[in-house]
Amino acid sequence: MPYRIFRCSSGFQGRERSRFTISAMGNRSSALLIVDVQVGLVELMSANVQRSALPKIKTLLTKARASGIPVIYIQHDGPKGHPLETHTKGWEIYPSLKPADGEHVIRKRESDSFFGTTLQQELGKRGITNLIVAGGMTEYCVDTTCRRATSLGYDVTLASDAHLTRDNQVLTAADIIAHHNFVLDDFSAGEHAVRVKPTDEIAF
Repeated sequence: MPYRIFRCSSGFQGRERSRFTISAMGNRSSALLIVDVQVGLVELMSANVQRSALPKIKTLLTKARASGIPVIYIQHDGPKGHPLETHTKGWEIYPSLKPADGEHVIRKRESDSFFGTTLQQELGKRGITNLIVAGGMTEYCVDTTCRRATSLGYDVTLASDAHLTRDNQVLTAADIIAHHNFVLDDFSAGEHAVRVKPTDEIAF
């Protein structure tokens, strides 16, 4: 039996929604949000995924810093035995993507970067209304953070080639990334939406 695609968050899908999404995200104060690019997470990824995503994240960081927009890192605090166990080597930010002096690092314990953290307060202090999101893992912290951000009143640009995951028992990493790029594009809560774009098309 064939399945029909229905995106309940937006209510409809088509040209009118696409035009709305594009216009809704222009000329607003932005921040780059880098989620969980930690040694223990990156080392779980295949070499192909690392070669594909890490340079794109680096490009986003370079562009953001050159333009002067805030860069905020999310760092996951894993429990004992977890690949991101707090204060172990795996917990540290990946060396080639580490924060520059003065860039804020917010620690979390759940997939939602807003839950139980100061992220919303820090964004409010800076007058941020639009988030550019990159990092990992695609189907957990990236997906959850993008969705939660729209419900809290932020517009989101997800860098389609700058989030990462690994194969599971059902799908390859490439399939998971492609799936989330598809389902998150135009996901919305009220007037706030996610837009998915490749790194090279994201303007700062």
